[in-house]
Amino acid sequence: MTESISPAKIFEPRLVRAHRTRAAERLAEHDFLFREVAERLADRLSDVTRTFPLALDLGCHGGEFGEIVGTRGGIERLIQCDPAPAMARRAGGMALAAEADALPFGEGKFDLIVSNMSLHWVNDLPGALIQIRRALKPDGLFLAALAGGGTLGELRGALLEAETELAGGASPRISPFVDLRDAGALLQRAGFALPVADGDLIPVRYENALKLMSDLRGMGEANALAAMPRSFSRRDVILRAAEIYRECHEGPDGRIPASFQIVYLTGWAPDPSQQQPLKPGSATTRLADALGATKKSTGDKLRPLRDN
Repeated sequence: MTESISPAKIFEPRLVRAHRTRAAERLAEHDFLFREVAERLADRLSDVTRTFPLALDLGCHGGEFGEIVGTRGGIERLIQCDPAPAMARRAGGMALAAEADALPFGEGKFDLIVSNMSLHWVNDLPGALIQIRRALKPDGLFLAALAGGGTLGELRGALLEAETELAGGASPRISPFVDLRDAGALLQRAGFALPVADGDLIPVRYENALKLMSDLRGMGEANALAAMPRSFSRRDVILRAAEIYRECHEGPDGRIPASFQIVYLTGWAPDPSQQQPLKPGSATTRLADALGATKKSTGDKLRPLRDN
């Protein structure tokens, strides 16, 4: 018998659901990042030369990915699920409420599972990846995008300095995100074949830090750490952080940058028909190879998304 070890509770699921529920009604005003990343996921999926009879959009938000792939083809039936029932209802179609680390599906159900900017809120990411792999049919594809460790580094630094200055200490205010260097190992640990992890950096320019924080709330991406600091809502800390942000990062146009590092995960449920792993140290797998795609330019990965 093996002993089960519960993962550390980094996020409060109740807060994650509450933030997404509050954001659902006016999500269209703030969903630009979800739509941009959904487009990039759809581009990757279009490189796969097969049709997927049944797919799952895990953590669907307002159904942005479903809208995009619905115009491209390649997926016959798409089920959308989100931790917040209000988001699932907004997505429409075949939708339900479900947590990524407690999937209500049996083994071998889906030909494709996609997750767009949701898995960074999961407490047990290794466990969630195992569940995802089990829910795939043999040779089924998993494709995901989530916030990486370089996300919101400017805001993280400004909040840290402001709280240290005014409160005499600092507490975590920005969620810990997966490191790109660890992402491939997580896929391998979960049992995926041909695991690939790569990333984009998407810079967005804002009028000020308060507008950035408002946008994060509008996306449902506000702080949901289980150990919420008592000084979190102190207005003087927030205003001082906005000042520090501008002092350190203001550009010639008077705007400030906000960096979103997107980590992409690609893996396949094992199947005997797949190519076998190479010997340690000899791997040369590219993303295009893992997807069965032809090589082509990916464009400028540092292009600004929009001004806010």
